[in-house]
Amino acid sequence: MTGRVALVTGAARGIGAAVVDQLAAEGWRVVAVDICADLPGVAYPLATKEELAAVARGWPGSVIEVVADVRDPQAMADAVALARKEFGGLDAAVAAAAVMAGGRPLWETTDPEWEALFDVGVRGVFNLARAAVPELLAHPQPRSGRFVALASAAAHRGLWHLAGYNAAKHAVLGLVRGLAADLRGTGVTATAVSPGSTRTAMLSATADLYGLTDPAELAEHQLTERLLEPEEVAAAVCWLCGPHSSAVTGTVIHADGGFTA
Repeated sequence: MTGRVALVTGAARGIGAAVVDQLAAEGWRVVAVDICADLPGVAYPLATKEELAAVARGWPGSVIEVVADVRDPQAMADAVALARKEFGGLDAAVAAAAVMAGGRPLWETTDPEWEALFDVGVRGVFNLARAAVPELLAHPQPRSGRFVALASAAAHRGLWHLAGYNAAKHAVLGLVRGLAADLRGTGVTATAVSPGSTRTAMLSATADLYGLTDPAELAEHQLTERLLEPEEVAAAVCWLCGPHSSAVTGTVIHADGGFTA
């Protein structure tokens, strides 16, 4: 993997940070992107600049931190340009940025909650794809570019009082399938990973929405009968970024501990 370059959004903590760590450990150079600011409609604190800096400090010379908003198309274009300038191009883009909102029936969902779910979790994936895919296609044939988006078990099952999140993650899966069709024959693939209940700040926020004191209670529907660790999900993402996933496109890897089995 040495010499390959990735851009990862939602990189300051959780699954995104685990993806950065695993790619860097495999010899990748990474542009690690996170907004590092709180958002309207999101009731819990998002990652900080300090958390993003800590991820980058673990890999001096290999990981560049970028504070940027996936909702901003120019910010994504600038992040791709940075990957080109500093590392010579781009081989993979990972859309891990997302937020959680809900806790009430769909008809009581507020406009700020709906907008946060779709602006970050769907428009953010679109903005990254629009910026990154042309860079992936700029490589001469035979190409091996990878676009990977984080979906969710919520892209496959209706979850109580999380209809907005359900809708956003279904949209991510549809976007990836359509993108893969558009990339037909190019050598560049588009895939999704659907995690189950994973030990992250977002899961803690989900537990709060349900009034649970222990996020581990959310793992009761998983065959593993435990929470997943971010590194376990990141392993699936990183495999999809690599050369051995060349036969996989337009589909989803269920790294969900058996939630959707």
